[in-house]
Amino acid sequence: MNRKEFIARLGMAGFALSASPVVNSSIFATATAAPSKKIRVGVIGCGSVSGVYLPHLTASPYAEVVSLCDIKPERAARRAQEFNVKNTYPHIDEMLSGVEFDLLVNLTNMQEHGHLNRQALMAKKYVWSEKPMANTYDEGRELYELAIKLGTRIWGAPAVVDSPQFAFMAKQLNAGKLGRVAAAHAHYGHQGPGWSAFFYEKGGGSLPDLGVYNISTLTGLLGPAKSVVAMTNVVTPTRNVDDKGHIQVVAEDNAMIIMEHQNNVLSHIQCGFNYFDPYGHEGTGQERPTISLVGSEGNMHLVGYDWAPFGVDMATVADEKTRRYETDTKGYVWQEGASVICEHLATGKELLINAEHALHVLEIIEATRLSQAEGRRIQLRSSFKFPVVS
Repeated sequence: MNRKEFIARLGMAGFALSASPVVNSSIFATATAAPSKKIRVGVIGCGSVSGVYLPHLTASPYAEVVSLCDIKPERAARRAQEFNVKNTYPHIDEMLSGVEFDLLVNLTNMQEHGHLNRQALMAKKYVWSEKPMANTYDEGRELYELAIKLGTRIWGAPAVVDSPQFAFMAKQLNAGKLGRVAAAHAHYGHQGPGWSAFFYEKGGGSLPDLGVYNISTLTGLLGPAKSVVAMTNVVTPTRNVDDKGHIQVVAEDNAMIIMEHQNNVLSHIQCGFNYFDPYGHEGTGQERPTISLVGSEGNMHLVGYDWAPFGVDMATVADEKTRRYETDTKGYVWQEGASVICEHLATGKELLINAEHALHVLEIIEATRLSQAEGRRIQLRSSFKFPVVS
């Protein structure tokens, strides 16, 4: 199954769950009555990812999807009919001057995120952006500061810090269960998307599409990175994609990153578009960890991908038998970020998702490429509130 088919399958699963009595998201578990306020949502980008987001958003008691926008109007019309949304637009200018909404959910090609997010902020909308929120760290920082200046906010995917598996791992680290933490490793890859060229063009690549998850998780668990040394390259120089046919690959499809965190902790991430996984992109049946941490008193492993985790394996000096924890997979889905923001805006519920964390991840991606280009370690400027989970 390719990634497009996988996302389509997730969309169908999300739709089925949204129609059932129990919604597959912890953020709705405490909703005993309809909230007094719903956040009006406009979604821009009605491709495959919208088929996963929209079931979740339309099931949220805190959100009302009022408009959809896509440069291919037929896609917006199709999603509008599917999810009973009344208003569609072919361009963001028309969307922003059309029916009123509070939160823009940006699901467009990653190269478009920066300028579209800016337009929404200038119109004083809140913004939830799929990754990354901008194409460079400086652009992202400018958007973040613009939002504060205008009295609005911007947040960026992924939402991996919301999973119960992440919370469990963070709490074990906070409690010192692994002793003095020394190192960590994470990996994520597949054989590459085949439906669009933007993944392989400038501003695309395996880092902002795949590596972004692992970078978010490891910095979330171990703290902000101080420096990065890395190598990237292109393994498959040409690709055949649905929208443009035979193309030259420009952005990296293979990357290795070493990050230096606080307290001399080193972590390593590998990601790419040339990885065969016998469990498929969905990871069903996968029992092997994709993220591992080791310390002087124990080790801990996240089973499954960090955007769809199955559990956490841990062994310590105090209990040397490896045991599995946090196997409940019903409390978190990767596409819940926009819904979480709606709940926050409607109720004031505290967020674990942090825009400065997303900016830090964006700087690491940029530093990775600079390290390859200049053959040196890159010092980082950004940081974020840590620990994420207290």
